[in-house]
Amino acid sequence: MTDPIIHSGFVIAAHHRKAGEVFPFIDAYVAKKEQEIAEIEQMVERYEKRRLMEDRAYQSMSTLRRMLTGKKPDHHLAVEYIHFVRKPMEKVRALRLEIESARSIKNVAAPTDIVTVSYELANEMNE
Repeated sequence: MTDPIIHSGFVIAAHHRKAGEVFPFIDAYVAKKEQEIAEIEQMVERYEKRRLMEDRAYQSMSTLRRMLTGKKPDHHLAVEYIHFVRKPMEKVRALRLEIESARSIKNVAAPTDIVTVSYELANEMNE
């Protein structure tokens, strides 16, 4: 049985399962999501390091060279920031909510309880 759930403005299909069916998959699901979070955070960190190095290189140039080289316009930097930092960090927050939800099923529900699982967790179980 599926019911729609609204999460972060998106409609997500939710499935109802017995908690006992879900328990074996939760640890693997949480590990996969934590790995995804780590990869996103590494990407953000690489971007921030690159931006810092570019800024330092620009600041260390002579005045004449700075005039000739030019700098990225501020609105380009803002768009880059949104693309490389803000959007990925929003995804990290959503992934952490999914992890919290999965862990709460494991910690709170009894094996015979009917629980609501996310579409992704239901797909993990079906694979």
